[in-house]
Amino acid sequence: MNFVLTEERKMLQDTLRRYLRDKYTTSVRNDILNSEMGMSADIWAELAELGVLGALFTEDQDGYGGAGFDIAVVFKELGRAGVVEPVLDSALMGGRLLAAAGKADMVEDVIAGSLQLAVAHGEPGGRYDLDYVLTQADGDALTGRKAVVMNAESANHLIVSARNGDDIAFYLVARDAPGVDIQGYPLLAGGRAAEVTLDKAPGIPLGLGLAEYERINALALVAISAEALGAMESATALTKDYLMTRKQFGRPIGTFQALAHRMSDVLIELEQVRSAVINAAGNLHASDRDLHLSATKNLIGRAGRLVAEEAIQMHGGIAMTQEYELAHIAKRIIMADHRFGDTDYHLERFIALSAA
Repeated sequence: MNFVLTEERKMLQDTLRRYLRDKYTTSVRNDILNSEMGMSADIWAELAELGVLGALFTEDQDGYGGAGFDIAVVFKELGRAGVVEPVLDSALMGGRLLAAAGKADMVEDVIAGSLQLAVAHGEPGGRYDLDYVLTQADGDALTGRKAVVMNAESANHLIVSARNGDDIAFYLVARDAPGVDIQGYPLLAGGRAAEVTLDKAPGIPLGLGLAEYERINALALVAISAEALGAMESATALTKDYLMTRKQFGRPIGTFQALAHRMSDVLIELEQVRSAVINAAGNLHASDRDLHLSATKNLIGRAGRLVAEEAIQMHGGIAMTQEYELAHIAKRIIMADHRFGDTDYHLERFIALSAA
């Protein structure tokens, strides 16, 4: 496996990092968090213009990337900057589902930033089981309830899963279609989600089943893992800077042995996470893909909690203030564990896959 980024991926990384460093400040993010939609249309358009959204799609899908390492590069940088725009849910998951359905014209709109999507698959009581779908399709009319639907309020369309007989099928539903009720709320880690109720809402069949969704979910696992890695890198860098700036007894507190040892533990965990993300991105198309993904996600949850807790404790009270960068970053790290399966879920999944 090649651990060195290609020239194109290095350019993408550098371009995105510079843009976010200059434009995505803590004050800008706080303004976005306090906004009605929980995202910035201007930032979204600029990410599309930079080609960030196009990097999530293959050349056959009118993009220029789409591989595991392309996804990891993008989301690691988004995680480093604490970006709250729904790139994962709208562009990656929603866009790749449309691509799998052969909706090339809509995929072009996603890449251009003019079309936003929300994937409505999870349901109350379903936890992380992908085959837990109680929503029913009567012909093309959908009835049921979806939980924690990211970006539902801002999306142009929802991609909704429903039971069609014994199978799970996916449908394209306009956000403002009759029978669609969206109740939105802010999320702890930033952005907004919604509870979506469907009452005979008209949907357009996409011709996709659970197998296609599982492949897209694998991409999302790499993305959320890379995003958490980027957030951990930011938390670690902020903590190192603080330890070498804050002085006590006439010298930086980072020179005290107890804090130096704790920082060493954080750095070791960070390197393990970095290796795990590289491994997951490189094995997206392997026969034992799910084994690698569950191992990575389990490690993300365990290491992420350590990094976030140590960063806050070594900072002290300032780490809990909204005006300080670490407050948001630490929330992102912790909440990443609860998306697409938490630590316990993926430990059980890894054990089951290993025994199979």
